Amino acid sequence: MEQYITYITEELKALTAIPSPSGYTKEVVQYVFDTLTAMGYAPEISRKGNVSACLGGEGDPLVLAAHVDTLGAMVRSIKGNGRLRPTTLGGHRWKTADGENCTICTRDGKVYTGVVLNREPSVHVADSDVEQKEGNMEILLDENVFTKEETAALGIQVGDIIAMDPRTVVTKSGYIKSRFLDDKLSAAILLGLAKAAKDGEVTFSRKITVLFTVYEEVGHGGAVLPEDTAEIISVDMGCVGDDLECTERKVSICAKDSGGPYNYDVITGLVNAAKAAGADYAIDIYPHYGSDAEASLRAGYDVRHGLIGPGVYASHNYERSHVDGVKNTFLLLKEYIKA
Repeated sequence: MEQYITYITEELKALTAIPSPSGYTKEVVQYVFDTLTAMGYAPEISRKGNVSACLGGEGDPLVLAAHVDTLGAMVRSIKGNGRLRPTTLGGHRWKTADGENCTICTRDGKVYTGVVLNREPSVHVADSDVEQKEGNMEILLDENVFTKEETAALGIQVGDIIAMDPRTVVTKSGYIKSRFLDDKLSAAILLGLAKAAKDGEVTFSRKITVLFTVYEEVGHGGAVLPEDTAEIISVDMGCVGDDLECTERKVSICAKDSGGPYNYDVITGLVNAAKAAGADYAIDIYPHYGSDAEASLRAGYDVRHGLIGPGVYASHNYERSHVDGVKNTFLLLKEYIKA
């Protein structure tokens, strides 16, 4: 078990190191494809960029889906002072990024660094606090540019991608801290499950496909599934917060979110699997949440659906989880799919 938890944390570091806001995911897609190929699978990349691979098994096909796209931003315009005005990608919250370092990726392959700040961040200058909303935020490039023309001369233009630094850390006490644990932590868990399956540590009671989606943060990552899919489980983040039972050290099973209830029988099966595996779990309701599984239903697929994930605190922020949450999610998945 411990070797797979170590593998998962190492894969998390690799995944978070690759900038991949929604719409800019080609590099992370290639990484996942190459990783699965190196394990001995035959992954496929869809036209929209999703990566899928069948792990094995027959009958009653189950898709386990995690997303590798993240929150981020895009250049909306270049201001007269040479700074960048951003526009949000996904449910990005600017007040959580004020003061964060970032990377700007241009359409011709250039990469620049910068910092996200509100338009008057200095307490020694500002008469009052500036509200941290999109129209008040700027990207200051780490370049000597002071006019729109100087910035444009670098090759930066409208539509270029702005990716926040992840700052991934795993502490000696097992806490995992990073941006984009939603959902690169569960993507790493699925890679760990694929590795365990290839090592013969996982057996299948049915056909199992892992799916890595690239537009979840904007609502349509899971809108295309293998045609034979009977069930989809989004392996995403478990919420930690007020009026919830989950902690960073548990696996969360979601009974209902903003899209309504998940399939009752699937949730019951997940709970029974958690009990059988000895996994520390919680059943929770997320009032402001949507998943790839729901995107599949909205797209018209006639499938059963569920949602699980390791507990993650401070979602859409600098997030925190724990290796115990990873372990409990891994144990639940192994039990749920085993023969």
